[in-house]
Amino acid sequence: MSSASHPRGLYLLFATEMWERFSYYGMRAIFVLYMVKALMFDKARAADIYGTYTGLVYLTPLIGGYIADRYWGNRRAILGGGVLMALGQFLLFFSATLYHDAAATSVMLMYAGLTGLIIGNGLFKPNISSMVGQLYPAGDKRVDSAFTLFYMGINMGALLAPLVCGTLGDTGDPADFRWGFLAAGFGMLVSLALFTLLKNRLLVTPEGAPIGMPPSHAANRAAQGRNSGPLTQEEISRLAVIFIISGFVIFFWAAFEQAGASLTFFAEEQTDRSLLGWTVPASFFQSINPVAIVLFAPAFAWLWSRLGRAGREPASPVKMALGLFFLALGYLVIAFGVNGLEPGVKVSMLWLTGLYLLHTFGELCLSPIGLSLVVKLSPARFTGLMMGVWFLSQAAANKFAGMLSELYPEPHLPAPSLLGYSIHNLHDFFMLFVFMAGAASLVLFLLSAQLRRMMQGAG
Repeated sequence: MSSASHPRGLYLLFATEMWERFSYYGMRAIFVLYMVKALMFDKARAADIYGTYTGLVYLTPLIGGYIADRYWGNRRAILGGGVLMALGQFLLFFSATLYHDAAATSVMLMYAGLTGLIIGNGLFKPNISSMVGQLYPAGDKRVDSAFTLFYMGINMGALLAPLVCGTLGDTGDPADFRWGFLAAGFGMLVSLALFTLLKNRLLVTPEGAPIGMPPSHAANRAAQGRNSGPLTQEEISRLAVIFIISGFVIFFWAAFEQAGASLTFFAEEQTDRSLLGWTVPASFFQSINPVAIVLFAPAFAWLWSRLGRAGREPASPVKMALGLFFLALGYLVIAFGVNGLEPGVKVSMLWLTGLYLLHTFGELCLSPIGLSLVVKLSPARFTGLMMGVWFLSQAAANKFAGMLSELYPEPHLPAPSLLGYSIHNLHDFFMLFVFMAGAASLVLFLLSAQLRRMMQGAG
């Protein structure tokens, strides 16, 4: 797919999101390790804070989408959110600087930094995603591949982040975590600078009109009139699909987001990280997924385009059911690898690498397709708000992911359980996600024909 087949504004959004994701994933790569190794929180508390934070990060886009649709416009929301996220990262830097001498102040600064990141992401995240769709005319067949390429930008940032922030912060010396957070803060500043300098020149419709501008007073009055009027039956049907799909997305991200907590514990404690005389930092494993995204996203974009031209492209719900299947398969692989493993015994890095590779295939089938689907199914006046609803499902999923991470089995502690399912070892733990994602995949596949009819040709 040549770069000429997409508007130049896509590549600005690509770069802006890449550096914002560098900031987010750089912090995420070392956050639970910082809490456990520097602040001396136990794993359950660290997992709970992590899950609450990531849950709220995806809850606030519902508000951010509404603010942009009604008052600020996408551009202003993105800039305001970026400033708050940069401030949040620098507060985490000061938290990690003071952890040894002023523990109470350090914890307070950590929570203040998390608050800035949560509110800032709420303004930034739904609006930059909404602007991707605005670059294309209604019904444009390039939208799925555009979101797949945009998603590659997200993951280029996620690829670099653990390598840079992990190298600087995850050194074995708790005093060095601050440098990882500082690097994340500078990444956010780069994102802001790119967007500020190039937005007016590149973020335009095919006709050359600027996108993402604040609504005028007249437009607001017109929008209020439209919003108070009844939705058409077709709009109701399409919006229902977004809500139904969002429910299945919860199961995907609750399992996928173990990367930031339980899978980091697994990499730290039970993965043989020796490589040519060097010990690979546990945080580095979070780069496997984005490396694979960057490698395979163009292939998936090409595949959907080719199947579309041949009239054989699967409907979006089928793609997303396939994503859940790959997720379950990844956990099945690692469950096999740890079956019968004794506490303290370490396994090859290949098991965790295989899991992340399969999860990448699942993510490419589900996440960019879901973003594209929200744009295609939402009435124009509700796009930002419905993008917020999409991220609301991820909020629930991330909080659920934190709760599930608390079930990570610890030697010499009572076996945790969920709904009567006891988790005695790592095999039991990973099989929980096989059952959860596999069942969701099957149900979504069975519902896909009905959902396609409800989309009425839009997906």
